[in-house]
Amino acid sequence: MKPSRPIQIIPIHCIPEIRAHDNLPRILLTAAKKSKLSFRQNDILVLAQKIISKSENRLIDLTTVTPSKRAYDLAAANTKDPRLVEVILHESRRIVREHPVLIVETHHGFVCANAGVDQSNIPGENVVSLLPGDPDASAKKIAQALGRLTRKKIAVIISDTFGRPWRLGLTNVAIGCYGVPPLVDLRGTRDATKKRLHASIIATADELAAAAGLAMPKSSGTPAVIIRNFARKPSIAKATTIIRPAEVDLFR
Repeated sequence: MKPSRPIQIIPIHCIPEIRAHDNLPRILLTAAKKSKLSFRQNDILVLAQKIISKSENRLIDLTTVTPSKRAYDLAAANTKDPRLVEVILHESRRIVREHPVLIVETHHGFVCANAGVDQSNIPGENVVSLLPGDPDASAKKIAQALGRLTRKKIAVIISDTFGRPWRLGLTNVAIGCYGVPPLVDLRGTRDATKKRLHASIIATADELAAAAGLAMPKSSGTPAVIIRNFARKPSIAKATTIIRPAEVDLFR
């Protein structure tokens, strides 16, 4: 077997503050050129969720929110702004845990803290961002637009930082993707010792999102990373396929 080329993780600098309805593909292309980068065939572009939410105007000014009694009750138990809790409730399908952190299931099906509602890296004292309404559709739209602009096949992953059960710390995961398989099923294949694999399903999009996260720290203002030389098969499967179905979830 020929040795594979080293996988590269390349941050895109020079990205300005993203505003509602900005043409994100063109902004990314311009920023890449300013960073002396050009997109190549089969590059994977990993984008922080926050710039997607900004461009899609998924922002809420808390001064416009009227909290419900439920929001006031939960806010008192968690020492949170009841207006923020009201937004979290609106973005939630169900509450998984109320205290000491609001863990919810979003309308997408993600189980996470505060429904992904966040105040970091958002201009304005009372403004919060929401997760994109359909991250997979957002990834597809950007990938196809960049394909038209560059004439290259470019996959897109939209990432966000999630906590994990039983482990400390946050890691980036894929909440949307297009052009890269979210899961790679190795069941039935054999390992290096010729033993047959029975349970190995690799969360490829999550692993790529986590790798990209190393080049996009919170304080750097670097919300876009190119992953290059990662061998993959083209895929139109959605990142939501990573969500474990309730009927096989041992922890519900």
